[in-house]
Amino acid sequence: MNLPFFIAARIAFSKKNSFSSIIIRIAIAAVALSVAVMIIASAMISGFKTEISKKIFGFWGHIHISSVITDSPTADATPIPDTLPFLKELRATGQIQYTVPETILGVETGGERETQTKGGIRHVQEFALKPGIIRSKTAMEGIVLKGVGTSYDWDNLAPYLLEGSAPSPQDTSNAAGILLSRQTSDRLQVGVGDKFIVYFVKEGAQARRLFQVSGIYKTGLEEYDRKFALCDIRQVQELLNWDSNQVAGYEVWLDDIRDLEVFNQYVYDEVIPPDLVSASIREKFPAIFEWLQLQDMNEVVILGLMLAVAIINMITALLVLVLEHSTMIGILKSLGERNFRIRRIFLYYAGVIMARGLFWGNVFGIGLSWLQHQYKFIRLNEADYYISYAPVRLELWTILGINIGALVIVLLFLLIPSLAVSKVSPLRAIQFR
Repeated sequence: MNLPFFIAARIAFSKKNSFSSIIIRIAIAAVALSVAVMIIASAMISGFKTEISKKIFGFWGHIHISSVITDSPTADATPIPDTLPFLKELRATGQIQYTVPETILGVETGGERETQTKGGIRHVQEFALKPGIIRSKTAMEGIVLKGVGTSYDWDNLAPYLLEGSAPSPQDTSNAAGILLSRQTSDRLQVGVGDKFIVYFVKEGAQARRLFQVSGIYKTGLEEYDRKFALCDIRQVQELLNWDSNQVAGYEVWLDDIRDLEVFNQYVYDEVIPPDLVSASIREKFPAIFEWLQLQDMNEVVILGLMLAVAIINMITALLVLVLEHSTMIGILKSLGERNFRIRRIFLYYAGVIMARGLFWGNVFGIGLSWLQHQYKFIRLNEADYYISYAPVRLELWTILGINIGALVIVLLFLLIPSLAVSKVSPLRAIQFR
């Protein structure tokens, strides 16, 4: 029979009202609050990173291939033939083998081992860009036309399509279809079905084209929504005096984003010809991804603070329990019980308190996260956070890690205050009784 556990269970589940019962309730509440905040914070940070990354990847892809890499989308690129041999190889690329440094507990040993990517290349599509100025009946707005072809995967943009539909490449009317952002359509005061003229510079002279709004989208990345409108690639090719098989570049989608840097290096070194370059989406939009990486630091700070709250409250509760049960400790010592076995009684008791706190923390943390996922009652300024609500993403392994980590770390910290048991004198404890 495990005597320390038996005594701890009798104390923990007794209905006796005492001063320590108040402290224990406070400790349970503190643990529950800490765990709930850790679950919610982790779910929201994971949600932010997932949703914002999906927006960027959905509009731009994972890797860009072109003849020139520039930070300015208004620069006309050198055309690339859409019949190059490497395209067939690129579209057929599956998992690839690569080497990584050997490590032991995160420290490189100097050796290398071979591994493979988690997926391959899922999709490749061409694009072309041309800057212009939109003129409606009420306003003028600078814009960059992003011409897309029949290979464009509209499913990536479908979640952000608010009205209308994608521009049809089969449209033979005098006004070509164009997909505008909500921000641009509001500034121009135009809607689906409205027509306007876009002015361009073509061979040093002014050119103009009539477009009709086929749809309106909104990704929430306002800096980029403001700049870009989508249309049939043939419109852009004609403005650039390109043949129908010439494009500005290619957007590449991967099966697994975790393979991004490996595939970007592989495409540059092994697939594309020397006169082309490739760049990952992280290289093209570093500011957004650096902001997302800062959220990892915020998560660590929140988890650390919440753990500190739980530890401090549990230490207080343990010391109060030792003082309240000093007579019991004295009697057990007088009967020959050893200090480390008596300490186990209070550590078992602390484990019961932690278990109760963890249970209620999971109930509130997972419950509130689910409610936010369903009803989105926490709203955000989309201009600052790239999204209009606080997204949440609950992950089983993250929740298990928080629970197990909190339980183990708190109990380890309680080993020190449990030494107070050895300071209790049997004679004084029994006399005080």
